[in-house]
Amino acid sequence: MRKIAILNQKGGVGKTTTAVNLSAGLARQGARVCLIDLDPQAHATTHLGVEPQKGAASIYDVLVRDCPIETVKRSLQPNLTLVPSHIDLAAAEVELTGVVGREVILREALAQDTQEYDYLIMDCAPSLGVLTVNALVAAHEVFIPLQPHFFALHGLSKLLETTSLVARRMNPSLQVSGVVICLYDSATKLAQEVVNDLAEFLNQSRGQNVPWKEARIFETRIRRNVKLAECPSFGQSIFEYAPSSNGALDYFALAQEIHCQANVIEIGGEPEKENLPEPELTNTDLPEPELTKVA
Repeated sequence: MRKIAILNQKGGVGKTTTAVNLSAGLARQGARVCLIDLDPQAHATTHLGVEPQKGAASIYDVLVRDCPIETVKRSLQPNLTLVPSHIDLAAAEVELTGVVGREVILREALAQDTQEYDYLIMDCAPSLGVLTVNALVAAHEVFIPLQPHFFALHGLSKLLETTSLVARRMNPSLQVSGVVICLYDSATKLAQEVVNDLAEFLNQSRGQNVPWKEARIFETRIRRNVKLAECPSFGQSIFEYAPSSNGALDYFALAQEIHCQANVIEIGGEPEKENLPEPELTNTDLPEPELTKVA
């Protein structure tokens, strides 16, 4: 099972959109997917049509009240399961302050879960607090959604430092394995310059003892698409709301790219081309990565 944290402390970069639609895209390709909403805003939960209700079980109960994670799961579609969030989760940061081992609560809860999945995807809060650290300790991989703007690169340094700190102290197997370019506009020069700068930085990290030494920029670019902004208000993934839109095509292609990568990892060779259906349409001593070349 691949455990993936979708993470960026900067809001508005397509983090939840990527978590939800990547999960739905993988499920449509036959993969068993569990999506955990770790954001107190519960945007991934409402995106999939689940309305957070007072008293309803959520990830808050798992982290604070020691509830088994299987008791809060909701099966939404074939192959897609959700662990919902709730606004109560905002209090978890304070309530867990004095708890010994608070950083590993989620990892231990997942270890007790007997249900098997191909992908466990965690939609993290847009912050670097206890909830996000729990996700990083539980994860094997980090995917970073990134809008190709100057300030998005500027904030990436702190995010990479945090993953490095968690990897060194709590989760040595953690790696940043991919960057998803979201809100992409190929017509702008800046977008391509930012992508080129990022690619150069990642190439310079090869062979270094850092969690992002093998990270790559996914070939699939998620283009700007108004349908992606509309579908959360209908409680649907992009594949249900607008199956023939660019947003659906892009996220299906991204899911296919990641799923093929998983086949390489599993069989140790080149993946066979599949006839997949079209969609029905804390400080650290590391130096700060220099990612701010773009004028």
